[in-house]
Amino acid sequence: MSGMKRLVTSLHDEEIQLLQNLRAAVKKRRERPSAQTMSFGARIADGVAAMVGSWPFIIVQSCMLLAWMVLNVTAMIEHWDPYPFILLNLALSFQAAYAAPFIMMSQNRQAMIDRQAAEHDYDINIKAELEIELLHQKIDLLRETEIAELLAVIRRFQEEMRVQGGGAPVLPAAAASDAPST
Repeated sequence: MSGMKRLVTSLHDEEIQLLQNLRAAVKKRRERPSAQTMSFGARIADGVAAMVGSWPFIIVQSCMLLAWMVLNVTAMIEHWDPYPFILLNLALSFQAAYAAPFIMMSQNRQAMIDRQAAEHDYDINIKAELEIELLHQKIDLLRETEIAELLAVIRRFQEEMRVQGGGAPVLPAAAASDAPST
């Protein structure tokens, strides 16, 4: 059996098929969806989540809440929402209830993108592992071939020395079979 044929048969058929599929998949690289491929709702959800989760929003909202409370406590103008601030609580509850679905939609879409990226990373890791295994087998085959060639050269050299009268001991056949093979 030739060296390459032995190398190919040492990989399992499933591994060879998987490696071919992964090599083909490299050409069809997955990318993040662009703004044009996202739906209108997904763009709105991402925009709301980005705005609500930003420092400018938190600072502006905190200033507005502070102004609301100061104006209602100091009575500079008519009290439209006295101390327990029930109207303020209602407005904040409405804001939270309204913003939560947008944030959840954005998070779900991001989780889907992350899941696809993790699958892509897993495929790349499997491909790398199979490629490394194939390289190890090729190196082992080269080493075995090189050792066999070196033993043949040594035997030929010893035979020439013996014929020329050098009397060098010939490498026994048993020693040739003890050569390391991996």
